[in-house]
Amino acid sequence: MAAYIIARIRVTNLDAYKEYAARTPALAEAFGGRFLVKAGAFEQVEGSGPDRHVVIEFPDRDTARRFYDSPEYREILPIALENSERDLVIVEGA
Repeated sequence: MAAYIIARIRVTNLDAYKEYAARTPALAEAFGGRFLVKAGAFEQVEGSGPDRHVVIEFPDRDTARRFYDSPEYREILPIALENSERDLVIVEGA
C-alpha cells in the first residue's frame, strides 16, 4: 500500500534551505519516491499553516521510513532542521 511523507514547512532561511530542497528529489527517487507536491501555490481555506507544503509518495510505509532513516537523508536533514520549522508525518494511503 502506498505511503506518503507529508511535510508542512515554514522556511526561516531560504538561501540555506535551497541546498536541502535541491538534494531531496533525487534521494527520494532512489527509494522509489516521487514528489506529488513540492511547495506549489496554495490557498489556505481553513485554519492557519506554514508557507510550504510537500507530499512525497513511496511504494509503502517501510520504504518511506527507510528513506527518512537513510544515511544519505540524515546527511542533509540538519540543513532542513536548522533553516526551517516543520511538521512531518508518514501516512499510509487508502
